[in-house]
Amino acid sequence: MSTGAGRILTTHTGSLPRPDDLIRMMWAKADGVPVDAAALAERISAAVGEVVARQVACGVSVVNDGEMSKPSYATYVQDRLNGFAGESVQDYFFADLVDYPRSAEIVAANPGRRKRSAPACTADISVRPDDDSVDVDLRNLAAALAGVDADGSFSSAASPGVVSLFFANQHYATDEEYLFAIAEAMRAEYEAIAGAGVTVQVDCPDLAMGRHSAYASMDLEQFRRRIALNIEALNHAVRNIPAEQLRMHLCWGNYPGPHHHDVDFADIVDLVWRAKPRTVLFEAANPRHAHEWTLFEDVAVPDDKILCPGVIEPQSNYIEHPELVAQRICRYADVVGRDRVMAGVDCGFSVHVGMQGIDPDVAWGKLSSLARGAEIATRRLWGDTAA
Repeated sequence: MSTGAGRILTTHTGSLPRPDDLIRMMWAKADGVPVDAAALAERISAAVGEVVARQVACGVSVVNDGEMSKPSYATYVQDRLNGFAGESVQDYFFADLVDYPRSAEIVAANPGRRKRSAPACTADISVRPDDDSVDVDLRNLAAALAGVDADGSFSSAASPGVVSLFFANQHYATDEEYLFAIAEAMRAEYEAIAGAGVTVQVDCPDLAMGRHSAYASMDLEQFRRRIALNIEALNHAVRNIPAEQLRMHLCWGNYPGPHHHDVDFADIVDLVWRAKPRTVLFEAANPRHAHEWTLFEDVAVPDDKILCPGVIEPQSNYIEHPELVAQRICRYADVVGRDRVMAGVDCGFSVHVGMQGIDPDVAWGKLSSLARGAEIATRRLWGDTAA
């Protein structure tokens, strides 16, 4: 199993800082303010071109559209699928924030989070026949890629499990029936992305963040049974896509909380391997999970998997030194082999439109440092034979 690149490839998780004027337009639309649809579409298209070019300029190998068109990495599906209606659910539960209520206030005050909308499932889920959002996203990405030199591209899509986590089930008789209805509906988006020759990234915060949020009342074994079901639904949805054209993002939640209730990677890693995607992106840079590289000294990675640990974290204005980035990459390469490692970012930089976490310009500085660190690691791991 190999990336086949002869060097350490770099990528990120999906969302990147959006231009201020695009944020204002998307917020206005979310608030019900009339927005010229053609003007919004034109601005999104231009923003995709800008963000792809900037990723390549930073040295990122495998790029995407920055999720410019999406109000949020998961809640966007309500605009593409039938079945969601009613009042938006805003009281998301995070066990770690219960212990630290001042942290909860900080998280809740973030304007990007206040603007997101997640109504319940109130009817049968199906793809909206008149919605061409996926096709538009793919056309914008293709146009942006035409003028740049990138090693590859990906497009993010919400997993069935994370959709079920965000949108309460008020219609289906069982959670399993609900989950597989989502899976079948999302299959169209996954297959459209793959059909365009783009790698499908399935975002799966439910497999980790779910432990201290929606599934916090479960004990560990109950939680494992639930995420095993979520993985089964994911595999059902991507059954027609080759594993090498799939990657999945494992996430414990991109918010500035204490995260002391995060489930250990060791408690779920055996289940993660069951998921079909070849490449697994996971948090490995932040203070709660940076130590877990040692897990792979004892846990065998299946031969058909590639690891993409986060070696940059998106929650602080510190720009990681390229030497630190290289050290983090080499730790994984020393354990699982240089040909089975990519370098990524723990999570997205702007998972909700207008999310205020770090200086947007710092995000680009971090991606540049990611690329420079990967170059250092490549020289150490391949020497003069580096591609």
